[in-house]
Amino acid sequence: MKVPFVSLDRQYRNLRAELMAEFDRVGQSGIYILGETLERFESEIAAYCGTRYALGVANGSDALFLSLKALGIGPGDEVVTCPNSFIATTWTIVAAGARPVFVDVTDDYNMDVAQIERAVTPRTRAIMPVHLTGRPADMDAINEIAARRALAVIEDAAQAIGARYKGRRTGSLGTIAGFSLHPLKNLAVLGDGGVITTDRQDLYEKLTKLRNHGLRNRDECEFWGYNSRLDPLQAAFASLKLKHLDRWNQRCREIAGHYRTRLGGLVEVPEDREYEESVYHNFIIRTPRRDDLMRHLEEHGVGTRIHYPIPIHLQEAARGLGYRQGDFPVTERHARTMLSLPIYPELTDPEVEWVIACVESFFSK
Repeated sequence: MKVPFVSLDRQYRNLRAELMAEFDRVGQSGIYILGETLERFESEIAAYCGTRYALGVANGSDALFLSLKALGIGPGDEVVTCPNSFIATTWTIVAAGARPVFVDVTDDYNMDVAQIERAVTPRTRAIMPVHLTGRPADMDAINEIAARRALAVIEDAAQAIGARYKGRRTGSLGTIAGFSLHPLKNLAVLGDGGVITTDRQDLYEKLTKLRNHGLRNRDECEFWGYNSRLDPLQAAFASLKLKHLDRWNQRCREIAGHYRTRLGGLVEVPEDREYEESVYHNFIIRTPRRDDLMRHLEEHGVGTRIHYPIPIHLQEAARGLGYRQGDFPVTERHARTMLSLPIYPELTDPEVEWVIACVESFFSK
C-alpha cells in the first residue's frame, strides 16, 4: 500500500462541484479584489475564532509581518519567540526591523514559559508564541508575563486554526494572531492566503490600510503600506471549507488517537491535555532511530517528513543573531529524533492501519 504524506487532490475531488460553483459565482461578480465575498469570509472567521475582527491577507507570513507593523514594532525592538518553527516566524520579525530573541521549547514543541522572563529586556515589545503542530501554547502563563511587562502577544497560529485552549479558540488568546491558509494547512485555499484576528479596533483599522497600500480611500494615502489582500476567489474557497473544518479537525484527532494508542509503547507520542484541543496539523513521533525508521517507512510506501530538521538559530540566515549549537538543547534534540507521520482528514482507516503496521514491523525486527 502507498500512503502519501500529503494528498491535496483528495480534498479537491471531494469538493470539486462546490468549488467550481464558487469560482463561477465570483467570476460572474466582476469583483476580484476586496469586496463582499472577502468581507463575508472575514465575518465568518472572526465569529469562528471568537474575535471582533478578522482581515484576509495574502499569506500567513504577511499576517505576522503586518501584525508586527500594526503594533509599531521595528528597529531597536525585540520580539521573544522560539527556534523550532518554520522560518517564517523569525523572518517576519527581522523584516519588520526588530530582533528575534529565542527561548527553548518543552516536549510539546511549544515555548517554554519558564524561560521567557530572562529573555525579556528593556527593548522587548512582544512575545510571539507558536502553536506548533496545531497544539496551543501555554497562553495563560504567556499572557500573565506580557501583562506584567506591558508586552503585546502575537499568536503564530498558522498551524492551529480551530484549536482550543481552555475553551477558547486560537486567534482569540493574545493581542493579535496570524493564520496561514496555505494548501497544507487544516483550512486551506488553492494557493496562498492568510488571516489576522484581533479584538482591538485600533489595530483593525490600521491593518485595513496597511494591507492596501496605506490608502484611506481610493485617492488618499495616509501612510506607506503594503499590497497584501486575500483575493475574493480564495476567500470564497475558504468560506466554503470553513463549514467542514470542525469535522476535518475531529478526523485528525481520531487518527492521532489511533497512532497514540498503538505506537505509544514504541516511540514518544504527543499526549492530549484535558484543557486543550489540538487539531494535529502534524503528528510527530520521536525516536533515536528516526533515520532508520524513516527509510523503513519509505521502503514500505509510507511518506514522512521532518518538521524541522535545522532549527532556526542554526540556519545560515541566522548567523548574525549570535546563537550557537547547544544554546537550545530541547529544540536540537527534537530535530535529531522527530518524525511526522501522515495525518489529514482524507486518510482512510486502512491507510492508518498500514502506517501503524509498518512502524510496528520496524520495531519488531
